[in-house]
Amino acid sequence: MATETLTLGKALNTGLRKALENDPKVVIMGEDVGKLGGVFRITDGLQKDFGDQRVIDTPLAESGIIGTAVGLAIRGYRPVCEIQFDGFVYPAYDQIVSQVAKMHYRSQGKVRIPMVIRIPYGGGIGAVEHHSESPEAYFAHTAGLKVVSCATPQDAYSMIQQAIASDDPIVFLEPKRRYWEKGPVELDAPLDAAYPLHSARVVRPGADATVLAYGPMVRTCLDAATAAAEDGRELEVIDLRTLSPLDLTAAYESVKRTGRCVVVHEAPGNLGLGSEIAARITEECFYSLESPVLRVTGFDTPYPASRVEEEYLPDLDRVLDAVDRTFGW
Repeated sequence: MATETLTLGKALNTGLRKALENDPKVVIMGEDVGKLGGVFRITDGLQKDFGDQRVIDTPLAESGIIGTAVGLAIRGYRPVCEIQFDGFVYPAYDQIVSQVAKMHYRSQGKVRIPMVIRIPYGGGIGAVEHHSESPEAYFAHTAGLKVVSCATPQDAYSMIQQAIASDDPIVFLEPKRRYWEKGPVELDAPLDAAYPLHSARVVRPGADATVLAYGPMVRTCLDAATAAAEDGRELEVIDLRTLSPLDLTAAYESVKRTGRCVVVHEAPGNLGLGSEIAARITEECFYSLESPVLRVTGFDTPYPASRVEEEYLPDLDRVLDAVDRTFGW
């Protein structure tokens, strides 16, 4: 089985290429995705190889991109829409929650919307306003949408193909600060043998406390677990991978063993995914918990100027501090 070391961005590019090769109904749409190859070069070379009828440079109009994709999906295509940056998605928000999320229900199951909305999200790249946001809670809260986030090159490669093959509309969140991180990718593995799209995964086993994360924070939490191990404390790190539907089976099993849980995400804490996760774990694991479920999140402010973003973003020290506090009860 061929295994190559790829960046997360290149793994996405390779997965998109494979989806285009395997299904002529797959089309990619977005601002600068064609000739330029996307601002992060995730679609680099695809228009050259598949033509401008399948990799389409659109006007600067997010609502137009999504609205057009809805029509294409109804007609049997599988559009993959790129929102250039997280903060640009809001002009398309009405289309996403009013049409994309509702069409299947509104038609009593007669119409499916097999489309993927790719959103590079999160901070850590020194960008300006509207380029470093974490809007996942808006979409996870919306019935009719599925929401996933990759954290490794292998997951990027397989999850983007699984999302495109799905008959449901999927918001696909890409941790932009991890685009350049490398990892092994099995290129020849059949897609039906890949890890299930809507399943969480234990990425580091441990016995002392459970740490839950997704997207860009998985690497941060793994680094925190490595640091904690130097002090003799073993943290179990779980990559949630799917935010809607949430898969907390592995989390429940872990917390019942460790008795402690910390949830980490970049988005603000108020009504973030961590709130729902903490509530569900408390309900399911109440008699196993040795302390409250704690959250490490961004602050309840607009995303700050890039020169101070490291003060805003959860980091290794904040994660370890939360773990320490779970042992103080």
